[in-house]
Amino acid sequence: MSKAIKKDDSVFILSGEFKGEKGKVLAVLKKKSRAVLEMTGLSPEKQAAIGRKTVKKSQKNPRGGMVERKVSTHISNLKLLEEEQKAK
Repeated sequence: MSKAIKKDDSVFILSGEFKGEKGKVLAVLKKKSRAVLEMTGLSPEKQAAIGRKTVKKSQKNPRGGMVERKVSTHISNLKLLEEEQKAK
C-alpha cells in the first residue's frame, strides 16, 4: 500500500528525463498532481538539463538575468524512498 507524498519526503523518480535519480520534495501541487523536487547528486550534464530561466528586470529582481529552475514531476512518476528500500 502506497502512502501519500508530502513535503520534505525523499523520493525516487520512476520515469521521465530524470529516471533513477533521487530527490527531496519541496512542494506538492495538489490541483495539478505534481511535486516540485530538489534533485540530489546529479551529474553536471543532468544539472545543466534542468536549466536556467531568463528573467526580465523588475522590482523584485532589479538586474534581471538568469535564475535556477526546479524540477516538477507528476506524482505517479515518484516512489517514496522508504518503500524502495523495503522492496529490496
